[in-house]
Amino acid sequence: MPLALASSAVHVRNIAPGFVSTPGRAPTSTTVHPVALFSILDHYLRRTNAQERVIGTLLGTRSDTGEIEVRSAFAVLHSETSEQVAVDMEYHHAMYELHHKVNPKEVIVGWYSTGSHLNTYSALIQNFYSQETAPHQAIHLQLNAGTEEGQAAGVKAYVSSPVGISPKPENCVFVPIPCELQFKEAERSGLDLLLSAAKGNADEFPSTDLDVLDRALATVSDMLDRVLVYVRSVLAGEVKGDAAVGRYLMDTFGASTEELEKGAFNTSLQDTLMVSYLANLVRSQAEVSSRLALTRAS
Repeated sequence: MPLALASSAVHVRNIAPGFVSTPGRAPTSTTVHPVALFSILDHYLRRTNAQERVIGTLLGTRSDTGEIEVRSAFAVLHSETSEQVAVDMEYHHAMYELHHKVNPKEVIVGWYSTGSHLNTYSALIQNFYSQETAPHQAIHLQLNAGTEEGQAAGVKAYVSSPVGISPKPENCVFVPIPCELQFKEAERSGLDLLLSAAKGNADEFPSTDLDVLDRALATVSDMLDRVLVYVRSVLAGEVKGDAAVGRYLMDTFGASTEELEKGAFNTSLQDTLMVSYLANLVRSQAEVSSRLALTRAS
């Protein structure tokens, strides 16, 4: 059964009426992992035309110092009208129970929404998630996909603070907290591609693994050109050299030379070509199989 939240009152099943989130220990910072970000973007892309925004549950870990790591997320069904917002919290609880069996160390840390605006319904949903994370405060992660005119893509994190002598669930202030995106080097290429699409370069979006490899090689080539210009400027006396930069360059190129001598680059390139070949082969087999099925049916 969905949970209906009206702008003038809150009705929550199995929870004491009149509950208002208390300050508790406020999170000091939020770190978002790419898996959670991709889940939110996937949910946003799969939304119906009638939905202006989508919401969902954030899962992760919380440290004793108030630092929160958002490691994953899942969508929660909801609908909004001018009079109320309905959230399917039974689905939320069922999904969390399934996720908890797979990742028992991850707990509910808050919720997310897409778009760039906060409203009364945001305060009501925040109040519910504060009950889910009690005695800790719930965080609200707001993702702007960059589709709204005049709005740049980005991620912001908030915590809520009640307002008034006798605060109500719909009366709160969202206070921003530091938020950063944490990713590994292996995940950087995927994030760069997303940023490229968000900046309006959809026509340049690579369609195959070879296109991705070509982009990566072009980026490395540009980096080497910049390094070469810097080294030549230092040798010519035009720029004062930095010993720390010099040591870093020596260590980097020394490690790269060792990897090339071991054949690691050639091995990786062969793996990429093999994956591309197998993908094309599977695609061709699927197409032939579908054509044969159509021929037999006719």
